[in-house]
Amino acid sequence: MRILILLLFAFSASAHAGNQAYEALSASVRAMLQQSVSDESSPHLVFDTEQEGIYWLSEMSRRLEKRIPDRKTRVDFLRTVQYEASRAGLDPQLVLALIQVESNFRKYAVSNAGARGYMQVMPFWVEEIGTKGQDLFQLRTNLRYGCTILRYYLDVENGDLFRALGRYNGSLGQPDYPEQVSAAWHGPWAYTQRFAQAR
Repeated sequence: MRILILLLFAFSASAHAGNQAYEALSASVRAMLQQSVSDESSPHLVFDTEQEGIYWLSEMSRRLEKRIPDRKTRVDFLRTVQYEASRAGLDPQLVLALIQVESNFRKYAVSNAGARGYMQVMPFWVEEIGTKGQDLFQLRTNLRYGCTILRYYLDVENGDLFRALGRYNGSLGQPDYPEQVSAAWHGPWAYTQRFAQAR
């Protein structure tokens, strides 16, 4: 019976993600990515107005409540997503959509290929651009790597999100994954700014 429970847990904790393919990085790109993942500034909401930040956090918290029931954990998660996405020049809604497709918001998800955590980051990235011992199941580390990697792929693909998502998932050229992320981005995670910038 115990083995059956362990197998069910392993199956439920796995992710259906692909795998980012290892590609050799030039020294300059490696240095840039290393600098990006090493920044230790505290995550905070990045909005034009405090009112917009409060509204966004409240709205996203409501949408995420069933997946992450604990309010403190949920707020910390959302604040970190919004900060890391903004820091990388990404739409936080896109990052939420990617997380939904990659891990369905499971912190300890592991894909068949070994990708880990919310954003399903492959362990080779820690060896390539990180610091030995960094834990890809740790919220901040996982989101920092995931956003940095997606930004890198967007830059490699000259802003082509379809191709960047394909690279991120290890399914370059195949439509299923980019379409799933796009559907989540423009569906359950769509968001329109509610407040004009204060003048």
